Amino acid sequence: MARPRRTDHQLVAAARQAVRQTQDIQELRQALSVLLPVELNASLEQTARVLGIGRATVPRLQCGFRQRRQFGGIGRRNWGGRRRALMSVEEEEAFLRPWVEQAQTGGVLVLSPIRAALAQRLGRKVAPSVVYRFLARHGWRKVAPDTRHPKSDPKVQEDWTGRSART
Repeated sequence: MARPRRTDHQLVAAARQAVRQTQDIQELRQALSVLLPVELNASLEQTARVLGIGRATVPRLQCGFRQRRQFGGIGRRNWGGRRRALMSVEEEEAFLRPWVEQAQTGGVLVLSPIRAALAQRLGRKVAPSVVYRFLARHGWRKVAPDTRHPKSDPKVQEDWTGRSART
């Protein structure tokens, strides 16, 4: 047996006002997804058919209308961002400053001291992958030597190995 429908009269009043005033098609669909079930006693399938959308989209639109009303017209908040950040971007830049100076003078940076300092700063263990992502976030990259010297000459190398094999 289906749950009985509950009607939020303030939400319905806001939907009516939105239908009259909105210039945005998405907001109109959201408002109609709230109004049609209440005004016409339409099911989700009937509401979806009228709006030209899928049945599962109707509750999403209703939720979007509620959130838009709740958050003052900005609609659904995106999930982007650094939700699990260990430090703010400014703190990370301040933390990396000594190593930036060392790198600019031509020094070679090793991961283990950076990892140890980060673990000490945070007061917990830090995986190497965290440090690699940390450095990549600030534009650092791993510089590895080339597989061959740019001035190498394969013919000269072949002559050299040929001479050493003859003696």
